[in-house]
Amino acid sequence: MIILDHIQKVFQTKNGPVQAVDNVNLTIEKGEIFGIIGYSGAGKSTLIRMLNMLERPSSGTVSVAGKNLSSLNGKELRAARQEISMIFQHFNLLWSRTVKENIAFPLEIAGVSKQEREKRVEELIKLVGLEGRGDSYPSQLSGGQKQRVGIARALANNPKVLLCDEATSALDPKTTDSILNLLVEINEKLGLTIVLITHEMHVIRKICHRVAVMENGQVVEQGPVLEVFRQPKAAITQDFIKQVTEPEETQETIEHLIKQTPNGQIIRLTFVGGIAKSPVITKLIRQFDLEVNILQGKVSQTKNGAYGTLFIQLDGKETVIDEGITFIKNSGVEVEVINHA
Repeated sequence: MIILDHIQKVFQTKNGPVQAVDNVNLTIEKGEIFGIIGYSGAGKSTLIRMLNMLERPSSGTVSVAGKNLSSLNGKELRAARQEISMIFQHFNLLWSRTVKENIAFPLEIAGVSKQEREKRVEELIKLVGLEGRGDSYPSQLSGGQKQRVGIARALANNPKVLLCDEATSALDPKTTDSILNLLVEINEKLGLTIVLITHEMHVIRKICHRVAVMENGQVVEQGPVLEVFRQPKAAITQDFIKQVTEPEETQETIEHLIKQTPNGQIIRLTFVGGIAKSPVITKLIRQFDLEVNILQGKVSQTKNGAYGTLFIQLDGKETVIDEGITFIKNSGVEVEVINHA
């Protein structure tokens, strides 16, 4: 559906050239939800804007639905953009227009008849859960409702691709989840290809099939979300994963235990897939003469399966601790010894 081939973007500034995107290669499959994550300045916003030629690449090609957008100009590019819609962090609604009028706006531009516009608008209002709010103005809506209007407007012309530029960053956690659930529903109902950029791993974890991690204009890691969670290679990827697997107080708790307890080991367990539901700790306690102190744990659900982490402290004879760790590894759980307490 989308192919980025050796994409580069260089901006000319008074202080010299700045390379915002550096030799990026990505293939995004039809019907998948693909996430691009990175901190501010990583190049992700520039990259997503090149998917609809709001920014033209300095070199490389962008192909969407079999069309090389990099080679199109004028009328051809405008036609190709009809199949690529975008939603934004700050909604970009027309404040003088009602919900219905905002959603109808791209249909007006496309020359759709009034009767067909009204029918399509009603369908979209129902799809995004805004029944009864069609005559409201943006100033009368909550942040989540405004984003639902933005989504409905983006879907008006039946696009094949939906680009989401930090679409949930301005929303509270509960509203964010409701918008993410709506995107999943739209993806499944319409078979829409969704590309989203974010700096929040929770967003990636919740709805994406695959993810690319960006740093300094480059894609430093990419793959299925569960595999990236399981074996993050880049340091920045490991930092992002800690957003959803390790609360800030985890390290503080470990450091406190190291000071307070003279014996034992603290280990980090990683459970992937079905093993996350296995009673490994119960079996460990029953089979080995060990004291097991559970420090902190969390199981997260990705589109590809469950991913869980658990920090525990093992206290007992060193040989028994080693046997216990071997048992855990043989149970299909990944083990990392954090420190000797």
